[in-house]
Amino acid sequence: MPAAQDGAELARKIARLVEEKGWNQEDFARIARLNRHTVRHILRGQVKRQLRNATISQCAEALGLTVSELRDLPLDCLLARMRGRVPPASEAIRLLRERAALPELIEWLDTHPDRAAQLTVAEVQELLAAQEPGGYLHELDVETALTLLEHRRRILDYLRRISDVEVLHAVEQLVAVLANR
Repeated sequence: MPAAQDGAELARKIARLVEEKGWNQEDFARIARLNRHTVRHILRGQVKRQLRNATISQCAEALGLTVSELRDLPLDCLLARMRGRVPPASEAIRLLRERAALPELIEWLDTHPDRAAQLTVAEVQELLAAQEPGGYLHELDVETALTLLEHRRRILDYLRRISDVEVLHAVEQLVAVLANR
């Protein structure tokens, strides 16, 4: 891959990750300790040559990644990590598989590996607690419980994307009304 193309591809990846964080150019320039002009070129995809190692390092650090993770991992893996999702081979999923006691949960894990891979660490911990006596997996079937977890995750993802203070205030009021019914 030519150096300019490599730099442009890395810039696109950085721009998407910055967008996922909800940062604007000024936020990212401040957090990454980079010149605003440099950040503007990266985020607009106007990189004509390979990015400097120091720039890549500062971008990676700001995004909570190592340089090799930023360079080598596919964008979808990085986005999943930023959203708190656990890759399928992770420790949390392995722990869930080891500690799943309900046959329905074990069967669900075996038949839905792609959905299981999307579980967050908190959701794995919640499922482990939910299978204990008195937990909600004794009241709800596993598919319904996992579907509800997925719906909650989607709602929380939408809420994280809200940046307009007025909209956020309206959502907060709506949630308060729903919580108090």
